Amino acid sequence: MDRPAKSIVILMADDDADDRLLTREAFEKNHLANDLRFVEDGVELLDYLKRRGKYADPESSPRPGLILLDLNMPRKDGREALKEIKADPNLKQIRVIVMTTSKAEEDIYRTYDLSAASYITKPVTFQALVDVIQTLGKYWLEIVELPSPGQQP
Repeated sequence: MDRPAKSIVILMADDDADDRLLTREAFEKNHLANDLRFVEDGVELLDYLKRRGKYADPESSPRPGLILLDLNMPRKDGREALKEIKADPNLKQIRVIVMTTSKAEEDIYRTYDLSAASYITKPVTFQALVDVIQTLGKYWLEIVELPSPGQQP
């Protein structure tokens, strides 16, 4: 029995404009109506999550229920950002899915040590990305129970 997909904010941190565009198109192709937002590096990701600068207004920068995180970004890479997110008691409940081009065992082990929820190597074709997003949508938006944004114990 399928449950309806939860409508949560999904925040993608990726410096590659093409990857951001293709991910948005993959969400649309899968009819996922979630609020998909983008930041371009780890500094911007932390600014968004901590509501600093242009992200200060919670109405225009709602708390994400899920983060899609690239590892290789300028200024602050995904590894550093993940470490900061998981060390912050106000942010550590947010599920972080690493989506990166890296297949390095060291990256896989390190991100799981830092409590990443999943590690996915970015698909090389659009159809494969559509398939990955479909699976992510099914699992994270229909099956898994995520904490409600803003709700803290």
